[in-house]
Amino acid sequence: MIGHRLSLAIALLVVAARAGAQPRSSPTSAGPRWIAILEAEDRRAPTARDLAVIRAGLGSPDDQTRRIALRALGRLERPPLIANIVPALKAMLPEIRAEAANAIGQAAQGWKQPPPLRSAVARSTLAARGVGGLTIETVTDTLVARLSAESDSSVRAAICETIGRLPYASGEQVRRAEAALLETAPAQSVVDRLGIAKGLEAPSPEAIAKLRDLATLAGRVRLTTDATPKPTVTRESDPSRDARVRRLALEALITAGAADEDVTVAAAADPDPQVRRLAMRAASAPGPAASAADVLQRGLADATAMVRFEALRRVGAPGGESLAATSDLDTHVALLALDQLGRCGASPEAASRLERTVRDLSQVGSPRQWHRSAHALVALASAAPDRATAMLPQFAGSRTWQLRVYAARAASVLEDRRTLEKLANDEDDNVREASIDGLMKIAGHAADGVYVAELERQGYQVIRAAASALAGTPDPDVAVPALEATLQRLTKEGRDNSRDARAAIAATLVSLGKPVKPPIAIRDMPVTSQVNAEDLRRLASARARVTIRDVGSFELALIASEAPASVVRFARQRFTALRPTLSSRAAAPAPTSTSATRCSCATKSAFGRTSGAPSGFPREDATRATGRSSSISSTTRASTTSSRYSRSC
Repeated sequence: MIGHRLSLAIALLVVAARAGAQPRSSPTSAGPRWIAILEAEDRRAPTARDLAVIRAGLGSPDDQTRRIALRALGRLERPPLIANIVPALKAMLPEIRAEAANAIGQAAQGWKQPPPLRSAVARSTLAARGVGGLTIETVTDTLVARLSAESDSSVRAAICETIGRLPYASGEQVRRAEAALLETAPAQSVVDRLGIAKGLEAPSPEAIAKLRDLATLAGRVRLTTDATPKPTVTRESDPSRDARVRRLALEALITAGAADEDVTVAAAADPDPQVRRLAMRAASAPGPAASAADVLQRGLADATAMVRFEALRRVGAPGGESLAATSDLDTHVALLALDQLGRCGASPEAASRLERTVRDLSQVGSPRQWHRSAHALVALASAAPDRATAMLPQFAGSRTWQLRVYAARAASVLEDRRTLEKLANDEDDNVREASIDGLMKIAGHAADGVYVAELERQGYQVIRAAASALAGTPDPDVAVPALEATLQRLTKEGRDNSRDARAAIAATLVSLGKPVKPPIAIRDMPVTSQVNAEDLRRLASARARVTIRDVGSFELALIASEAPASVVRFARQRFTALRPTLSSRAAAPAPTSTSATRCSCATKSAFGRTSGAPSGFPREDATRATGRSSSISSTTRASTTSSRYSRSC
């Protein structure tokens, strides 16, 4: 949620690149051919000329240009283009071969859900299965043949992952691919094992056995002997280096319902907290497991918050565990426990604990300290409605907008229409949205007058909620003109982030018998490429810093080499203050929001490596972006700022 009391300061940090520190080809040294390929990809290659430009890049003497051309062909998601990609599986450089394997997997997605046919060229390059001898079977066979001959582990991993994500149409195709992974792929290195774990997602009994081996440390310890008879563990069996393999394997086993007791118990004792967190999920899966309760109890006492959180979610009916966890030092664990106590209305101790937490407002004025009282109020509304009703006015009148949001949620549980209608006139759109949701549940169309009035607001979340609430209204003569006027206003504004609101309005109008075209899907929108060499040079090592007032900040590395068009578009559309530094072209003012925002630009002198997720938050394994270049990498990195200037947006 975004509110005017949550201040976001966003800075784009441009790293000054030192001469000689850049790769052989980079946005700084990109020539016309590279830029032309990126532009053609960004336009989704609607013409034969665009396709010819990308294909020509495959024959470039520059390695990075060939890699970008391969990636572009894959991102178009046109299966017939696989024929142009396959030869690169035999390229000299392993980076090129790995990119080719990934591009094949991406291009094949067009068989599953073909992109929109906006041009004759797109129609000519999108074919049904089997056209020209190109089928899922032939693609699989090509990859399997290359897998058995490939000497580089990173390329083998990419091939395994691609085999695992091809859009198979039959069980027989899946079985053939699975057999290829089990029989052909070696598992000598961490990278190999990672590729196999990614590929095996619909396991047979043989695959399950392999996944169980990959999911446990015992399967990773490979002993050798040196000059002495004492066995030594090789570097390849380092538990920290294999952690991601174990996570993926355990995820696959849980999905297949095949995480047996031995695997679960071993995972609960794993040195990696993410594996232990997954063990809590496995312990709660249906099926006989004598040790499940012990595993969950062990998780509740784990040193890592994410493990305690997952264990608490899985313990079943809330009780003593939830009461104890309300005092957890980690806020997320404590909030989950408070939420669970809402189902303990029969427990006087639970109701008393919630009431004490609601009444303790001593820290509410401090940054990020309102959560416990707010969650306790909503839980108390379920566990002890009379007590919650007595405390609701204090929260509904709070100066902290987040507390008013939770007051609206509690009022919904209490079916307090009067409070909800009052909060529907709140100055904050987040509070209004929560009030509309509550009114829709307890009053339905009896509150249509409120919903119609909310359509005049500027906050898109309020408009979306109000439009959805008006679906099926018995009074269309009042609702339809308001909906149409709001849709016309939002369409004229033309802002990307109003799409959900416009879609909700269109859907409601259709339900009321007023045919209207829904907003154009993002993938159907005509694209005018914004890529140019100068912008890529300036954004070669850019970061976005997001600072939340009174909380802290984090940074996003904008990796132009992976998503150049997205980085340029992101920088232009989100950072008004930076636009003059991107190009000399004039830029229109950025849309304003309900929060106070300032933008600044800074020069960085040094930066570090990825440091991981902040304290105790579950962090899922990062996976390779498989979408077109419109997907933005969200790798976070620590860094040191040498200077900064700021200007108001």
